[in-house]
Amino acid sequence: MRTADEVAAHDDTPDAGSTPVVGSYNEWDPLEEVVVGVIEGAVIPPWHDAFKATLPEERWEFFERHAGEPFPQREIEAASAELDGFVRILEDAGVTVRRPAIVDHGRPFSTPDWTSEAGMNAAMARDFILVVGDQIIEAPMAWRAHYFTAHPFRPILLDYWRRGARWVATPRPELADASYNPDYDAARVTAFEGPEDSVITEYEPLWEAGDFMRCGRDVFVQRSNVTNASGIEWVRRHLGDDYRVHEVAFDDERPMHVNATFLPLAPGKVLVNPERVKQVPEMFAGWDVLVAPEPCMRPGETTYTTSRWINLNVLMLDPEHVFVEASEEPLLRAFESWGFEPVPVPFRAFNLFGGAFHCATADIRRRGGLEDYFS
Repeated sequence: MRTADEVAAHDDTPDAGSTPVVGSYNEWDPLEEVVVGVIEGAVIPPWHDAFKATLPEERWEFFERHAGEPFPQREIEAASAELDGFVRILEDAGVTVRRPAIVDHGRPFSTPDWTSEAGMNAAMARDFILVVGDQIIEAPMAWRAHYFTAHPFRPILLDYWRRGARWVATPRPELADASYNPDYDAARVTAFEGPEDSVITEYEPLWEAGDFMRCGRDVFVQRSNVTNASGIEWVRRHLGDDYRVHEVAFDDERPMHVNATFLPLAPGKVLVNPERVKQVPEMFAGWDVLVAPEPCMRPGETTYTTSRWINLNVLMLDPEHVFVEASEEPLLRAFESWGFEPVPVPFRAFNLFGGAFHCATADIRRRGGLEDYFS
């Protein structure tokens, strides 16, 4: 197991003059530049029925009662300190880190169809930034509270674009009533098998980057309560013939983001959530399937927005080193047994807000080119 100081030896970044502005083809090549979110300014999002499809039921009352209010300051400060500590570890390893602006997400906004009394946060860079090769693609997002999530990140994206990066966004959605399933019943849904089981409709393309995993020419995506078939088709058409976009499905009755369910970690190795992945997609038949141990969070214990399996939301520094929550001893030991060198980083306070290392980051540049891992 590597300490944060030992990971600093990763610093062998090539000369900046020969480095592309944006370039990331998979989840594991050596990390060179990353966007890391901020938690300051976060508020409890205004309640919307779409939340019932993804939030733990025991949290519904809390969100309804406190919609639009700031989170407790002590929780913000603890999560911010962990993010800052993580950033220092990344920078010591030679990784360039960019951070979004700190803004007040408690301000109201509206469209011609609806009004929101507040936003949400700029903590989860992975939610809306999808980097495929040399381009940044902005996700349309499915929650009204996320309508302006890109705003704090805009100075960073503009800088990349001015330096030559390709930058595109899926058309901004309406998120009017037609985008949501009026017949959705959280109590009824026991399996996610078709459009009737999703809280979003196919009215317009909707997708979030947390539902995508990149393996060179092959991009894997989960249809969920924030990613619809229309959104997947939009990404498929946009990427064109250079990439193969595959839809995958798992045993998650209320899916939202695949990055705590199914994570390719290196060529030939994929991490899976044993409660949700009963069978890996056929394409991975020749890979080592790494079945995660039970998380340290007790059954029934949750964050504000996720299950205890948020511990699987890890980030690869390179094909050997992986960032893991410091208190998750079973997972740390498992990574060692699988041939990785885990880097323990305290992140439990940040977990409370519904994400971990993969969610909090968008890897803008990894050293390596486009490969075909399945031919």
